[in-house]
Amino acid sequence: MARRLRPVDLDFVGAAPVRLVFAREVSASPEQVFRALAEDVPGWTQWFSAVRLARSTDDGAGREIRLRGGTRFEETVLAAKAPEVYAYRVDTTNAPGVRALVEEWRLTPRGTGTRVQWTFAADGPAPLRFVLGLARPGLGRAFRDAVTSLDRRLAGR
Repeated sequence: MARRLRPVDLDFVGAAPVRLVFAREVSASPEQVFRALAEDVPGWTQWFSAVRLARSTDDGAGREIRLRGGTRFEETVLAAKAPEVYAYRVDTTNAPGVRALVEEWRLTPRGTGTRVQWTFAADGPAPLRFVLGLARPGLGRAFRDAVTSLDRRLAGR
């Protein structure tokens, strides 16, 4: 059953009780990566293996995401500043225990490529915070695999 989460703003990324930060350098330009993140939302299913469905809602102001395994998110885009940052807040989810969740993608030029930094910022009761700490290696691996797949996809265009 879907639950409404606490509405937070972009400042939550720096203040969340749980902040998982991952980074990787890719050969694609910040502009290419930003377009893939913010403008080609349905394309997420092609490079992020956990994502089963992704679509923009509200003329791009929101997103609907479904993950393999059945987790669902309805999100509000908090920032879409090309080509530097793309961030969204989860408004509604069926994931248990989560009280607030924001994901931020920061893109920084590195030579001819991009440093991609993903911050997963969450709040919930102590058991959820503990589980997210245990999940850090798996989320890091999922991020690295996804960004590597995205870089290959963008190189093929």
